[in-house]
Amino acid sequence: MVDVFETEKAVVVRMELAGVRAGDLRVTVDGDWLRIRGERHPPPATDALRLHRMEVAFGPFERSVQISVPFEREQVAANLEEGFLSVVLPKRASGRRRIDVQDVQDAQGEDPSRQTS
Repeated sequence: MVDVFETEKAVVVRMELAGVRAGDLRVTVDGDWLRIRGERHPPPATDALRLHRMEVAFGPFERSVQISVPFEREQVAANLEEGFLSVVLPKRASGRRRIDVQDVQDAQGEDPSRQTS
């Protein structure tokens, strides 16, 4: 299962990976695609006589998620904690910023653009 959500500063991808070690994961960014590859190893053999149900998948896996928000590729960070992989993709500055307008007045306290000669 994968959750993708956006905060004010980043896009976060969170994936449930119980039983997977960090050393068995590979996280890459290719254009606007985040790729998560890894392998879940089966548990050690047990003395079970018969398998009744098996829902946990073992072996290699890959998941790709397209990220539609521009992000800083060089600042992507990933961590694995308590069976969840979190990948944080910091948003790229939009290129738009607010410019404060200064109220400029001449030495007499008048607006210089309103002076007449």
